[in-house]
Amino acid sequence: MRIRQIVKARGLVGLFLPFYLYTFLPLPASAQKLVTEKTTIDVGRTGYQMPVTATFEFKNKSHRHLKISEVRPDCQCTSIEFPKEQIGSGDNFQIRMTYDARQLGHFEHQAAIISNAPGKPLYIRMKGVVLADYQDVSGTYPVEMGDLRLDKDALEFDDVNKGFEQVQELHIYNNGTSVYQPNLMHLPSYLSAVVVPERLAPNRAGKITVTLHSDKLHDYGLTQTAIYLAGNPGDKVSPDHEISVSAVLLPAFVEKTAEERLRAPKLQMSKQSIDIAFDGKKKKTDVIELTNQGQTELDISSLQMFTGGLTVSLGKSKLAPGQSTKLKVTAMRDELLKVKRRPRILMITNDPDQGKIVININAK
Repeated sequence: MRIRQIVKARGLVGLFLPFYLYTFLPLPASAQKLVTEKTTIDVGRTGYQMPVTATFEFKNKSHRHLKISEVRPDCQCTSIEFPKEQIGSGDNFQIRMTYDARQLGHFEHQAAIISNAPGKPLYIRMKGVVLADYQDVSGTYPVEMGDLRLDKDALEFDDVNKGFEQVQELHIYNNGTSVYQPNLMHLPSYLSAVVVPERLAPNRAGKITVTLHSDKLHDYGLTQTAIYLAGNPGDKVSPDHEISVSAVLLPAFVEKTAEERLRAPKLQMSKQSIDIAFDGKKKKTDVIELTNQGQTELDISSLQMFTGGLTVSLGKSKLAPGQSTKLKVTAMRDELLKVKRRPRILMITNDPDQGKIVININAK
């Protein structure tokens, strides 16, 4: 009798054990999933008692909501900011980790992300160095490209005449702890660059002189390209290190007599800038009226955009004396948000007083 009871009891345990295990198994792989490109960020150099922050970009790459209950740092010297609300499927979010920099020297700290995602907590790390004689150069060199900082990330060669050379300078600063040999990659044939000094030590500044050789430009009007800053020879091209370059080559200037000027075409515009308020819409259109008030034909030979996010259409490119046409400009909100430079339109004409016209687009 006692043996039967034991057998029955064992059978009962065997019956309920699979359900017990199933109840406490972790969620399947299709549940919450944290995805990030970097779990370690080197924040470089900072000064004593000058807090520094690492921003980690994440995405909830799953079909379920993600809830972060805690991000636990390894010491009180580090503070954390993270989203307290639920994170939807496919949503991007940030976790910010700030070190108080109250101790000189190299540092490395980590924090554990505790959430309802399956598996062990995910760890993020930040590292860098705190210096007693640190100089904050963020105002002078606002463009950050890894350990190297620049004073700008765009070069504009305006009003270039064929056969002449123009020079632009990029000022560079080494904000890291290693020696670099900065150089510019993907230079087209009409650009050349000289870096001084060739080797840039930590906490030192340098200069990159970029020369435009206009005789190698083929077309009048706007020519644009992208070049890339590399820390050392042989580095791979990175989109984060892009420097945009634009050059405006003007038609050859021909001196006109007083009589020729009186008979020349003369462009009148209803306005030379456009203010656009999207007001929740994805695109907006505005119109500029162009009129030839001169005595000979007006030729609009070139119409180009400095950035994406714009489309233009021109009714006529050649206007007889007294004729008018409309320039229609359409701005796309989402594309304009991605551009780094000021949206503008370049127009080249044969009006001797207005050979080059730049139309500014002010969108908000």
